[in-house]
Amino acid sequence: MRATAEPLEGNRVRLSVEIDESEVDEAVDATARRLAREIRVPGFRPGHVPRPVLEARLGGASALRQQAISDALPDLYARAVSDTELDPITPPEIDVTSGEEAGPVIIDVTVEVRPTVSLPGYQGLAVTVPTLEVSESDVDGQVDRLREQSGELSVVTRGARDHDYVTIDLHGTREHGDDLDVQDYLYEVGAGSDIPGLDDELRGAKLGDILQFTAPVESVEAEGREAAGPATFRVLVKEVKEKVLPEPTDQWASDASEFDTLEGLRSDLRERLAQVKVVQAQLALRDRALEALIALVPDDPPESLVEEEIQERLHDLGHRLEGRRITLDQFLQASGRGREELLAEIREESLRDVKADLALRALADAEGIEITDDELERAVEEIAQQAESTPTEVRERLDRSGRLAAVRSSRRKAKALSWLLEHVELVDENGKEVSRDDLRMDVGGHVQTGGAVVDEAAGESSEDDEAGGRGSNDVGVEDQTPHEPKP
Repeated sequence: MRATAEPLEGNRVRLSVEIDESEVDEAVDATARRLAREIRVPGFRPGHVPRPVLEARLGGASALRQQAISDALPDLYARAVSDTELDPITPPEIDVTSGEEAGPVIIDVTVEVRPTVSLPGYQGLAVTVPTLEVSESDVDGQVDRLREQSGELSVVTRGARDHDYVTIDLHGTREHGDDLDVQDYLYEVGAGSDIPGLDDELRGAKLGDILQFTAPVESVEAEGREAAGPATFRVLVKEVKEKVLPEPTDQWASDASEFDTLEGLRSDLRERLAQVKVVQAQLALRDRALEALIALVPDDPPESLVEEEIQERLHDLGHRLEGRRITLDQFLQASGRGREELLAEIREESLRDVKADLALRALADAEGIEITDDELERAVEEIAQQAESTPTEVRERLDRSGRLAAVRSSRRKAKALSWLLEHVELVDENGKEVSRDDLRMDVGGHVQTGGAVVDEAAGESSEDDEAGGRGSNDVGVEDQTPHEPKP
C-alpha cells in the first residue's frame, strides 16, 4: 500500500491510497473466509461453503471483491493516516475511484486535520503570582478568626450593628402563597438574608422595636416557574447581642490551641500561611501561564473540534447526573441557570480547552519535546495500576483501539506544560521577582527536589481518559488535566 497526502483549503487534506492487487486478493480471501462462516447455505457446514457458491449468493465475483474492499477500508485508512503522519479530527470522506472490478485499488480520502498554530513570543511570557510574603496583618487575621471561635455573645442596649446577633420574631404575608412565621430566630446582622432589606431594617434597631416593611420574594408557581412578588413583613426585635472576643493573651492561646504562648501560636500560623501562599502561587502559576500561552493562539480553532468537546462535556454531565439520579431540569433549577446559559458556559470552556490543546502541541513542536519509549512504557504501567490490570493487557487494548499514540501525545503535552512553567518569568503582585526555589513545596510543606511545581495529573489519568474518553479537552477549567482528543 502507498499513500500520499495533498493539502487543501481549510485544514483539509486529500489522501490518495493505492493498494496492490496482491493485497486486494488477501482481503478478498479474508472476506470469503468470514462469509463462509456466517452465511448459511443448505448442504454445507459453516465455514466450508465453497468460494463459487459464496460468489453466486452475493451476486458474482465482483460483488465479493467489493465487499472485501469495503471490509478493508477502515484498516487501510488507519494505515494511510499513520504512514502520512496525519492527525484527522473529523470522519473521512472515502471514495473508491478504481479497482472495484480488477487491478490495483485506488482510494481518495478527504479529511479535516488538526491545524498547526504558531506561538509568537512564547519564550518571553511573564506571569504574575500572589506574593509569598506573610505580613503581620495576615497573622493578625488568623488570630482574629480563632478569637471569633472563642467569642461569647453579650446583651447590649444600643442599636444593632453589622455582626451583632439579634433574636427576632418574624412574620411575613403575601397575596399568593404560604405565610412565613418564625419565632426566636437568632440572626447575624449583615449576613445577607434571603429577605431583601432585612439587614437595612435591623441596623440601628433596639430591644422592643417593631419593624414593618415590604420586600419582593420569590415563589414557586405552576410548572416549577419562579416569580417575584411583594410580601409584607413584621419583625419584633427581642434581643441584641454583640460578640465579645477574648483578649489575645498567652492564657487564651493555651486554652484555644496546642501552644502555651501567643507567640508560639502566631509562629505556627505564620508557617501555615506561608505554605498556603506557596500553594496559591503554584496554582496561579499554572493557570496564568497556560492562559498566557492560550492568548498567543491567533485564530479560533476549527468548529469541529469545539463541537466535539461540547458533546463530550454534555455526555459527561449527563453521566454524572444519571449517577446522582437527577434530571437536567432539576440540575438547572438547583444551579439557577437556564439551558441556553449552560450551553454558553460549556461552549466557552470548550473553546478555551481546545485552544489550550493546540497551544501545548505547538509548544512541544517548537521546543522539540518528545516522549521516549521508556516514558511511554511508564505511562502504560501507571494506567494499568489505576485500572487494576497488567501493562501487557492495557497496551494490547490501547493498540487495538488505536489509542497508544493518544497516550504518547497526552504525556508530550504534559511535558510541554512543565517546560512552560519552568521558563515563564515570575513576578509577584508588587512587581518583585519570584524565585522558583521558593515555589518548590507541595501541599504538605515538603520541598520538591526538581522541576517546576506541576500537578502530576497533567500526565496521569485513568485508562478511559488516556484512551480517548474525553474528546479534545486537554486542559480543563476544573481539573486542569490534559486529555487526548479522539483520532
